[in-house]
Amino acid sequence: MTKKILIDTDPGIDDALAIVFAAHHPELELLGLTCVFGNVPVSLATDNALRLVELLGQDIPVCRGAAKPLSMQPHPHPDFVHGKNGFGEIDSPSPTRTALDVSAAQFIVEQVRAAPGEVWLAPIGPLTNIALALEMAPDIAEKAAGVVLMGGAALEPGNVSPVAEANIWNDPHAAEQVFAATWPVSMIGLDATHKTTLDQTFFDQLAAQAPKQGGFLNDIHQFYLDFYASRYGGERKCAAHDALAVVAVVAEQLLQFQDCAIAVSCEGIAIGQTLVAPAGAYNHDPFWAGRTVHRVAMNVDADAVLKLLLGTLKQAN
Repeated sequence: MTKKILIDTDPGIDDALAIVFAAHHPELELLGLTCVFGNVPVSLATDNALRLVELLGQDIPVCRGAAKPLSMQPHPHPDFVHGKNGFGEIDSPSPTRTALDVSAAQFIVEQVRAAPGEVWLAPIGPLTNIALALEMAPDIAEKAAGVVLMGGAALEPGNVSPVAEANIWNDPHAAEQVFAATWPVSMIGLDATHKTTLDQTFFDQLAAQAPKQGGFLNDIHQFYLDFYASRYGGERKCAAHDALAVVAVVAEQLLQFQDCAIAVSCEGIAIGQTLVAPAGAYNHDPFWAGRTVHRVAMNVDADAVLKLLLGTLKQAN
C-alpha cells in the first residue's frame, strides 16, 4: 500500500539523497516539498528543492516556508558542511519552475486535511514549518498519519554542541511544540543516523547505476565526505541522516525503537538538547507523566538500509 509523504526540507546535501529516494520508492507518494531555513537560507532552500524537482523530472509541488526560528535569533548557516550553495559548491542551473503561492505551513495543513489519517510528515530540517502548521490548525495533530523526523539525540552526543543535534538546535522552541503535541512522532536522531554511514564505494555504485541523478548525488556528496573526514579523523564516510528518516516511513522494521516522552531544552548551555524519558520511568513527575509518548530510534540495520537505498535508486534515471 502506498504511503503519502510530505517532506519538509532545507536542501542541503543529505536532504537531496532523501528526496531522490522518496521520489523513486514505489510505496511512497511524494505530495510535495516544503522548505525551511537551516542548511541554507530559505530562499536558497526553495531554489534547491526546485532544482531537485527538475532533476527528477516529476511534478512535485514546492512551497517556501519559514526564514527564521519562532522566537530566537538564527544561527549562521553551516557553509562549511554543505557549501555556500547547499550542494557542495557544484554548479547547477537556476530552476525554471517556481514555488507555489502558498506558505509551507498552509500547504501542510491543506494536505493533511485533504487525506485524514493518510499523510506522513517527514521533516528533515528545523521544525519551524511543522510548528507553524500546528499553531495554524491544531486539528492536524489528530489527522496526520504521523511525524517521522530527522533530529535529536538520546544517548549519542550532539553534533553542534555536546548535547544538541543541528535541526533541533536551529529552532528548539518549534521542536518542543512538535514533541508536546498529541500526534505520534518517530524521532530518527543521531543514535541511529551515526550508525548508518555512506562511503565512496556507495556513491560509485550509485553513479554507475544512475548516471544523471546518482551522478549528481555523488558529485555533491564529495564536499560532505571531505567535511566528515576533516571533522571525524580522516575517514571519508558520511551519515545518511535525512535519508534514514524517509526510510523509516517505508521500512520501519529496519530500525529499533524505544517508547519515550521527549522534551527540548530551550535555553542555556544545553539549548537544543532532546531530553528523552523512557515510557513510564518518571510517572511520579507530573511533567513527564503528562507528555505524549513517542518513539526514538536507538539502533538500525545499516547494511539493509544501504541495500534499500541502492535498490530504490536504481530507478533514478
